[in-house]
Amino acid sequence: MSAPESSPGNNPEQEPGLDPGTAEELEQERARELGTPADDAMPDTESRLAKALQQTMSSPWTVSVGAVLLAVLAGSIMIAFTDEEVKATSAYFFARPADTLVAIGQAVGGAYSALFRGSVVNLQAPDFVTAIRPLTETLSYATPLIAAGLGVALAFRAGLFNIGGQGQMLVAAAAAGWVGFGVSGVPFPLHLLLAIVAGIAAGAVWAGIAGVLKARTGAHEVIVTIMLNYVAFYLISYFLATPGLLQAPGSSNPKTPPTPESAQLPALLGDRFNLTWGFVLAVLAVVGVWWLLNRSSTGFAFRAVGENPRAARVAGIDTGRATINVMLVAGGLVGLAGASQVLGGVTTGFSSDIDAGIGFDAITVALLGGSNPWGVLAAGILFGAFKAGGTTMQAAEGVPSDIVLVVQSLIVLFIAAPPLVRAIFRLPDPNRRRAPKKAKAARNRKEAAA
Repeated sequence: MSAPESSPGNNPEQEPGLDPGTAEELEQERARELGTPADDAMPDTESRLAKALQQTMSSPWTVSVGAVLLAVLAGSIMIAFTDEEVKATSAYFFARPADTLVAIGQAVGGAYSALFRGSVVNLQAPDFVTAIRPLTETLSYATPLIAAGLGVALAFRAGLFNIGGQGQMLVAAAAAGWVGFGVSGVPFPLHLLLAIVAGIAAGAVWAGIAGVLKARTGAHEVIVTIMLNYVAFYLISYFLATPGLLQAPGSSNPKTPPTPESAQLPALLGDRFNLTWGFVLAVLAVVGVWWLLNRSSTGFAFRAVGENPRAARVAGIDTGRATINVMLVAGGLVGLAGASQVLGGVTTGFSSDIDAGIGFDAITVALLGGSNPWGVLAAGILFGAFKAGGTTMQAAEGVPSDIVLVVQSLIVLFIAAPPLVRAIFRLPDPNRRRAPKKAKAARNRKEAAA
């Protein structure tokens, strides 16, 4: 006797014209009407949570956070080893180990507490203005880092290595500074706008040289941009030492005249803080780069060339033009950093060290930010906090400020070695998720052949 056939109304999977997804939705809807949950609701929820956790743990952002934590941990070890109290108590560690552990805790805790007071908020300050000044200093330091980091990150997304941040900042600072003190009789908003545009244009042209050589001759952009750094440095040094060019009139020092007030970036929160509207320009640059990469055809061409130049060429994208354009935009962003230094950071006149190492720090910021505009914003603020709080840490706790530089270098080291970070924190590797499926398919083929 054959089993009774189920009616189409009871089994939606057997209804004609229904695909499995629609049948599953009908089954869940009928289950809700009857007041009983679907059988696969809980497993489906658990699988989604597991998948979300898997994606989060294998994300590049998780690796970046792990790299920062490892660098901070290594910095803590160095702080403990350089502390005098820790050295004194370690002499009788086996007799009284608690004294050494307490000294280590006080050294590390005091150092990072001073770093927090100098970079975020000073809870010991007598008034609100003094309490939030550390945060404004962090944002002030972060302003050129964000702009220059965007220039490096944009080039990374296009498969290019813009190592010429120093030279681009120097020529941008020279152009913006010359327009600032060399042009007179122009009112405040227009004078400032002209100086900013001059700085951005100078940085774009200087980076565009590397882009043209890369596109037309195949010259490697790393070599070209590094050589352009030296050219820019000695060229600006010559201008600063030559009367009538960038050197201040009546002075023998290699330094420019002060930037007039009509060409200075105004203070963002008042004269009591060093933070200027340059930070707002940097944030607007973040939004602009995000839009460029994700909402424009030009940004799509940049990303396509970065992923696979040959495939982009087959798809009809002019890779040579894209290379030149991306270097122009990247240089303009770094030029914005140089202009903000001259027009807002150092308005009393600058010398050949106006870049302050920002051109190379921008590479670290771009790496830590994953070449993502919003990641660059966060990384720039983090490195700005290191710069702002390092001085306080050294003054309050006697910790060498070079430890901050070591922490920054270790961040780069760990960012450059994602397998190491994943191994330490036992993070899943996203490239291995398909390996079990391939192995299972191979076993099935072998069994079928047998």
